[in-house]
Amino acid sequence: MDNPVAQTAVGPVAIVAIDQHEDIPLVRSDVAYWMLPASGRLIATLTRIPVVRRLLINAAEKKIPGLWASMLCRKRYINDQIRDAVRAGVETVVVLGAGLDDCAYRLRWLSDTVVFEVDLPKNISRKRALLKRLYGKVPDHVRLVPIDFETGDLNQVLAEHGHRNDDTTAFVWEAVTQYLTETAVRRTLDALATAAGGSRLVFTYVRRDFLDGAELYGGEALYREYVVERRLWRFGMDPGEVAGFLSEYGWRLTDDAGPREFADRYLQPTCRELTASEVERSACAEKV
Repeated sequence: MDNPVAQTAVGPVAIVAIDQHEDIPLVRSDVAYWMLPASGRLIATLTRIPVVRRLLINAAEKKIPGLWASMLCRKRYINDQIRDAVRAGVETVVVLGAGLDDCAYRLRWLSDTVVFEVDLPKNISRKRALLKRLYGKVPDHVRLVPIDFETGDLNQVLAEHGHRNDDTTAFVWEAVTQYLTETAVRRTLDALATAAGGSRLVFTYVRRDFLDGAELYGGEALYREYVVERRLWRFGMDPGEVAGFLSEYGWRLTDDAGPREFADRYLQPTCRELTASEVERSACAEKV
């Protein structure tokens, strides 16, 4: 994956694969391991040994405090929101910036729901090759949709692949918004403004005060690498402005979760001695 943004897709699925060795995984997945490149599978195999796993987690936490728990908790949060949406009657799922996301394959109750995976053309080609290696073909309920989010027409390309705007849809936008310009974020929300009433949007966002350098929340190394040196993270929001921002496009904020909510919902019930970061938050909205 030579695209610097595409390269970031490996980390989250690797953490999910490694977490399968815990007594109570925060996210259960029997496919995350197979989504990894050979080097990632080797590392995931080595972490079957508890001391190796602890060393790796401690090294990640030393560099970026809260990273490990945040990646796992945001995926668990998204799982819960998708499940609630499907139970409420949502008809399709659209994963924006799908990368190596495995929800369409590990969540068995999605097998009867059409899942559109949307990403850059090069990433979609790689995902297609990966799925053919794993399953012999792209699973019947999955549609792979290539697009450049900065310039492409999301509604047009989704329609070309069979999505209908009058279908209630759960849109998943995980760890994408920070890599986009505000123009691209608004372009995407403009497209989603045409979604059917009752559709859901579950997404993550980075705090603006972190991007501005006003408050680093212990993530100095993260800020230096992703904001200053590589300049990959470009868009952020303050929690207090999310509801108003979404309302401009016809969405009503229903939930906004950070480290406190993740601790209450996921970490404490599973007795995991981890703390999520405040740098990134997860939220859900409903189309009105």
